[in-house]
Amino acid sequence: MLRYVNGPLFQPYFLGSLRLPNRIVMAPMARDRAGEQGIPGLLEIEYFRQRATAGLIIAGGAHVSPCGVGAWGIAGIHTQDQMLGWRRVAQAVHEAGGRIFLQLWHAGRLSHPDLLGGRRPVGPSPLAAPGEAMTPKGMQAYPIPRELETHEIPSLVEEYARAAAYAKSAGFDGVEVNAANGHLLDQFLRDGSNQREDEYGGSPLRRMRFLFEVLEAVSTVWDSDRVGVRVAPEYSANGMSDSHPEVTFGELATELGRFDLAYLHVVRKFDAPAVNSLESSGNSPYIEEDSLSHRMRENFRGPFLLCGGLTPRTAHAALQLDSADLVAFGRAFLANPDLPLRISTHAELNSLNRDTLFAGGAEGMIDYPSLSASVSHSAREIQ
Repeated sequence: MLRYVNGPLFQPYFLGSLRLPNRIVMAPMARDRAGEQGIPGLLEIEYFRQRATAGLIIAGGAHVSPCGVGAWGIAGIHTQDQMLGWRRVAQAVHEAGGRIFLQLWHAGRLSHPDLLGGRRPVGPSPLAAPGEAMTPKGMQAYPIPRELETHEIPSLVEEYARAAAYAKSAGFDGVEVNAANGHLLDQFLRDGSNQREDEYGGSPLRRMRFLFEVLEAVSTVWDSDRVGVRVAPEYSANGMSDSHPEVTFGELATELGRFDLAYLHVVRKFDAPAVNSLESSGNSPYIEEDSLSHRMRENFRGPFLLCGGLTPRTAHAALQLDSADLVAFGRAFLANPDLPLRISTHAELNSLNRDTLFAGGAEGMIDYPSLSASVSHSAREIQ
């Protein structure tokens, strides 16, 4: 049995001047419990406080604009009240000894007029995504988005910068720019969703322009070593595709190296493992040497955060083989607030209740038990 506590998972790591006590990162996952105004409340405060033993929490995603909301109940970071709600979250995590980044997010075409005050969603091109948005009236099909005019893009860049400033005022340790999972910046990166003929479309480098402008703007608010980027080059849900992903994302990894970022966060292609097991079920390597994420690791000059179906065994291997500097867990953190302790002691994981993932109350969010003690606030205390 691997002794993870003495291995690379529990070695400290510096993101610039920010010291992480271990290399286990909580991946960004929206829980859709912030209400109509998108203001984090008591549930979010307790939820993130419980998970403060992660080396780093990435809270996300927070929409940067009232025109960027992708589902009912997702928290935002574009109003004073939202900032004050997030300030309480960051303070709770810091008081518990943790470190927390906020993910900045714009849904783009993955939205609906009922979430946007009647306005049409925007995107790089007028191409509707398959699937449905979670709206106050229930699930509704994504409509054809309005193609962004070239002159509108600088105002969107400014919205990212304002959101970054709000995140700084809230007391976060840094921010992550979400360019993954079919959202707006990802829609611009890939030629399956970006069919523009202006300076934001065409070649891979031109499709990256919007992301680069966002990073430059956010880095005027934060030192660049407190700014991360998340991409998911092989993500295919929501109608996402690219004709040459190895070219697009290989070049992107190289170009991002010039920004001196906190990290590049790459979600690899994977077959989801069981979330109630700490070990991988087979003997296959954690990542193939000819995979796209491996190539991006080689091309990127800076800290590399790997995510996607990892188990402690495969995460340990990724760090030991120097194929990543940090590793992120998503669903395992949902049901296990003390995941690092469970990994270090080889304890059994709590089972994840999928029926309570989104838009519920305390159940399925803050009522999962820890090993050492019951949660500090019962589900009956926070409603």
